[in-house]
Amino acid sequence: MIRRFSLLVAWGSLAILIAAPLMALFFLFNLTAFADLSRSSLPLPIQWQTVTDVQMYGLWLLSVIYGSIGLGGLYFLRRAFIKLSRGELFNQNNSRDLRMFSLFLFAQSLAKPLQLALSSVLLSWHHPAGQRMLSITLGSDEIKVIALAMILWVLSDLLVKASALDNENRQFV
Repeated sequence: MIRRFSLLVAWGSLAILIAAPLMALFFLFNLTAFADLSRSSLPLPIQWQTVTDVQMYGLWLLSVIYGSIGLGGLYFLRRAFIKLSRGELFNQNNSRDLRMFSLFLFAQSLAKPLQLALSSVLLSWHHPAGQRMLSITLGSDEIKVIALAMILWVLSDLLVKASALDNENRQFV
């Protein structure tokens, strides 16, 4: 069961690793669709009629940078789950891959408030004086992701110790 689930996670990660850059390219060439998505998903009181194409391309770039952090983490998660699907449970490589995933997860949770802050400044740039904004939020979702990243970091250490015990066990048998 663990092997099938691990394989499912690995294939799902690969699908996202392929689809995300294709979506980014689609939105690069279809700025109207990206603007519509941004209007519906950004929790900012922006006067959208003042936003120019240059600002939308800047928002696209900020989104790609933020998304790239997540894709980097997903790459390492996929590597770890491929090894788990092969039955390689306790080894240094899995520990390193999980540790890298937790590092990327931590970085993305810290980058989210920064991305929203930069987006608010960028999109309100042409607002009248006194209506420009800087929106900084750090919510419980970011705190949960930071806690999850720390837990995964500790689990990667446990994998190293389990690998040492597994090697020691094999020497006696």
